[in-house]
Amino acid sequence: MPPTNEEVFEKVREVLTDALGVDEEEVLPEATLQGDLGAESIDFLDIVFRLEKAFNIKIPKGELLPEDLMNNPDYVDGDRMTTAGLAKLKEAMPHLDLSGFEDNPAVAKLWDLFTVRAIVNYVEGKLAAVG
Repeated sequence: MPPTNEEVFEKVREVLTDALGVDEEEVLPEATLQGDLGAESIDFLDIVFRLEKAFNIKIPKGELLPEDLMNNPDYVDGDRMTTAGLAKLKEAMPHLDLSGFEDNPAVAKLWDLFTVRAIVNYVEGKLAAVG
């Protein structure tokens, strides 16, 4: 039986608390990894490693977090994501909530999409796929 949403959230909270050195109370579903929890690019490798270990899953490169999306001129035009970029983001990362971002797809706001809830959604999807 797959873990409940609350069980997944608690494990994700533990992973993020350990990886980022933040207080447990800071790791709320709506907290952003970079803005609220202070994650830096090097932290994302550690987070991926810890999630793989905690949930016994494999996270392929670029599946949880974007890899070359921001460097592709088909996906980014100046400081905004293109229609093709939004479509690619939706396809590649269904765990993200793009509801507000689609109206104003400013590249600077992209990292605000990576919330604790997005990680929980991702992990639940991985567990459902293997379970």
